[in-house]
Amino acid sequence: MSIYLTQKMLTIIRRLAGICGQLLLLLALLGQLPAHAAIEDAASISAALSGDNVDNSEALDEDNAEPAPAISDSIAETPEALEPSPEPDPPPIISGESTNNAQIETTPTPQKDNDIRQRITGIFSEIDGLQAVNVSVTQGVVTLTGETPNEKKAQQAINLTNRLTDVVTVEDRINRTLDVQDNVTTVYQGLKAQVTNLVKALPLLLVGIVLFGLVTWFGSWLSNRKNMWQRLTPNPFVAELLAQTIKVIFIIFGLILALSLIGAETVLGTLLGGAGVIGIAVGFAVKDTIENYIASLMLSIRQPFRARDHIVINGQEGIVVRLTSRATILMTLDGNQLRIPNAEVFKGTILNYTKNPERRFTFELGVDANDDPLAAIKVGLDAIHQLAFVLDEPKAIAVITNVGDSNIILEFQVWVDQSETDFSKARSIAIRETKHALENEGFSLPEPIYRLRFNHKLEQAFEQMPQNNATSGATLTTTVPSTTSSNQAPSSTDDKDKEQAKARAKTILQGRSASDVLDARPDDKLMEKVEQEIAENSDETDLLNNNSPQE
Repeated sequence: MSIYLTQKMLTIIRRLAGICGQLLLLLALLGQLPAHAAIEDAASISAALSGDNVDNSEALDEDNAEPAPAISDSIAETPEALEPSPEPDPPPIISGESTNNAQIETTPTPQKDNDIRQRITGIFSEIDGLQAVNVSVTQGVVTLTGETPNEKKAQQAINLTNRLTDVVTVEDRINRTLDVQDNVTTVYQGLKAQVTNLVKALPLLLVGIVLFGLVTWFGSWLSNRKNMWQRLTPNPFVAELLAQTIKVIFIIFGLILALSLIGAETVLGTLLGGAGVIGIAVGFAVKDTIENYIASLMLSIRQPFRARDHIVINGQEGIVVRLTSRATILMTLDGNQLRIPNAEVFKGTILNYTKNPERRFTFELGVDANDDPLAAIKVGLDAIHQLAFVLDEPKAIAVITNVGDSNIILEFQVWVDQSETDFSKARSIAIRETKHALENEGFSLPEPIYRLRFNHKLEQAFEQMPQNNATSGATLTTTVPSTTSSNQAPSSTDDKDKEQAKARAKTILQGRSASDVLDARPDDKLMEKVEQEIAENSDETDLLNNNSPQE
């Protein structure tokens, strides 16, 4: 009976122990206690009970009594107890002096410190320059001592150490020896390795160079087909620009193929990025040059003038020789070469005399206020119409522009064909013939007249002056101007002087050189010089083309 009671008590105690173990696990879950501690406590209780009553359990087995469940069995009956407890909220990351952003464990173990030290030591032993670095770990803090040849190797050691998850921080106590032999050896080995890799890659590099050369050659050959590009566009500058663009495209395409073949696509990205930055800097530096180049393109498309045109650009007058990609070349009327940047030409005011060969010149002549201005106009126009270079359509006209105190101003407007007549010579000859015609018909071209008024006493004194100065031989002659008609012979000294001047001019102009003086044709020497400049071979392409449309 007593044995039976003892077995019952043991069964009850074992069940109570199982319940206590479950309670401990529940407390671990609620209070964030380590689950393995609860399991160890339950196991210790089970061991204590089993140790104290080992004989009784054997007796129970012999009597085929119902065995009490063990602690492990009770735990097995509750699978929830064997499941790992959910991870607690992560502790805050220590960001003070730590160089590693990994989380720091609450309960470090010496075994983990030893594992960290062995792992870091094994890594350093495989890297050149880090074999002399010593590693010590305490509480997850790694202290690096020893020597490295330079700062680069020391930083490499620190970075590798920080990559381990259980490292809290790294204390850098490495001595940088800066030894010449160690550093030179490292550089030498690196260069040697690069040279070895380059030698291995030489066949592939040669294939890439050959491929690049073939693509570039084909692009150059295609861009040199000038006849093809000129058929595509009649403008020579646009044709040249298109050919150069095709050439550049093939060069870039060949470079991409060559770099892709040798596996250096990243180099192309670096080159393009650098080229973009350099292009922006160069663009600001050569802004005027780029502006001039764009102006050349626009001028070649618009064709505002042709070769041999007589133009004026911002007050600069001359005959067009050629239009290049940088400047417009003129031959001035003085026979000098003038180069004007195309940017100024494109933005400037252009006056083209050759565009319309009919050109008008004007000049003014004054007649006496007593003369009839309309009669003077008729005489002048009759003389002008007798000149061979004067056009009948549009016809020459004359108008009265001003009436002064002593004269009337007449303006004559005459049209000539400047392609066959020199403008300056024609104007000069027309002025001369009109002046002579007016004078021959009795019209005077008066000079400025000033009227002086004196008081009565002074006039009497002037009247008595001839009698008072008779003894001295001085005489004062008073001339009263007389009015004569146009048909009367000249009576004054000025008229006699004019007649003498006309007779002298008539005699002089009868010589052989008179025809050259009165010839209004353009100077052939200047045009011959222009033709020589146009025919002269130049490295610069002439952008003027008669086949291109003109604005």
